[in-house]
Amino acid sequence: MSLAAGRGGVASARGFSVGIGEAGIRESGGPDLVLIESDRPASAAATFTTNLMRAAPVLLAEEALADTGGGARGIIVNAGCANAGTGAGGLDDARAVVAAAADHLGCEPYEVLPASTGLIGSRLPVRQIVDAIGGLRLRRSATASGRAARAIMTTDTRPKQHAASVRLGDGRTVTIGGMAKGAGMIHPQMATMLAFLTTDAPIGSASLRTLLGPIVDRTFNQVSIDGDTSTNDAVIVLANGAVGGPALDAADQRTFADMLEAACRALAVAIAADGEGARHLIEVTVHGAASDADARAVARTVAASSLVKTAVHGADPNWGRIAAAAGRSGARLDPERIRIHIGPVPVYDGNPLPFDEAHARRVLRGRTVPLVLDLLDGEGSGTAWGCDLSAEYVAINSEYTT
Repeated sequence: MSLAAGRGGVASARGFSVGIGEAGIRESGGPDLVLIESDRPASAAATFTTNLMRAAPVLLAEEALADTGGGARGIIVNAGCANAGTGAGGLDDARAVVAAAADHLGCEPYEVLPASTGLIGSRLPVRQIVDAIGGLRLRRSATASGRAARAIMTTDTRPKQHAASVRLGDGRTVTIGGMAKGAGMIHPQMATMLAFLTTDAPIGSASLRTLLGPIVDRTFNQVSIDGDTSTNDAVIVLANGAVGGPALDAADQRTFADMLEAACRALAVAIAADGEGARHLIEVTVHGAASDADARAVARTVAASSLVKTAVHGADPNWGRIAAAAGRSGARLDPERIRIHIGPVPVYDGNPLPFDEAHARRVLRGRTVPLVLDLLDGEGSGTAWGCDLSAEYVAINSEYTT
C-alpha cells in the first residue's frame, strides 16, 4: 500500500463538503455548528457509546441507521450542548435539528445523522440552530475542513483532522478525510469522543460496518485520558463511491481497511495528546501476550492508570505502578516472566533491575513517553494511548459549568 497523507480533513474526499455556522450555543461565542454533506447517497457505518445514559443524538442516529440499513447524506454536529439527560424533550429537539438539516440538503430526515458535544443536562436552543442551518454555505476545501474541526472543539486546545489517499490495485485513487474532538471525559467504551470520517471509496454499508468495529477496538477504544466514559461517543464513517467504478474487491478492501485504520489511529493519538491539562502523550506497547485482546487489555489498563499518569507527570520512574496496572488488567501473564521498559531503559525482567534512573527520568520528561511491556507468553500485541494527569486537569473540570 502506498499511502499519501497530507493537509486536509473531513471535506477532502470527492463529493463531500462542509458548512460551518454560529448558533449561539456556546456562551463564549464563535462557530458551534457543522453540517457535513455528501453530494450523493452514501454508505454509512458507526459505533456509539455503551454508556446507558446515552444522549438524544446517539439514540436518533442509531434509529436512522437501522431504518435505512446504513445509508446517509449528511451529519449535523453541534458543540456547546450534549443534549444528554434531556428526556423526551431532548429527542424532540434533535429531531427538529435533523429535519432542518435534511431540508437544507434536500433529503429525508432519516438520511441525516446527528451528533452533539458539550454540557450534559442542557436543552438545545432549537430555534437558533434551525435559523443557523438555513444560512449555512457548503464548501469543499482544506480551509473549510480546518474550520469545521475547530467548530466542534470544546475543551480541546487544537483541532484534530487527517487526510490521506491511496492507489488501489486497479489504478483508482481513493481518499479518506476525517476530524475528531475530545480532550476530557475520555475513556473508551466504544470511543469516548466524536469522530467523523468521509471517503469516496465505493464500499457498501455492510462491509463498512464489518471493517469499522475491529478498527475502533484497536484505535479509539485504546485511548484513555481520565477514566470517564461520555454519553455522546460516536464514530461515523460515510463512503459515497464518488471515485467511480465497481465496488472494492477483497484485495482493495484490505488496502482501504489499512487506510481507514491509519486515519482512526492518527485521530485517536491526537485526542490522547490533547488531554485536558496534559503535557505528555503516553504510548503503551505490549508484546508477547497470549492474544491481541490480552495485549490490548494490558496496554489500555496501564495507559488508563491514574498512578501511572501521575508518575509520568512527575517524571518518577516508578515501574511498580506499571506492573501493578498490568497485573489487574484481566489478561493472562506470569509476573516472573514479564519485562518492562521505560523507553529504552529496562527496569524489570521478572525481578527488579538496576537501571539508570536519570535516563529514565529524561524519557518521562519527553513529549511522548513510550512504555513497553513484553509478557513472553505468545504472539499477541497491542498499543494504547493516554496522557499524564495534572493539576490543570483538576482545575478545568472543577470549573466546567462555572
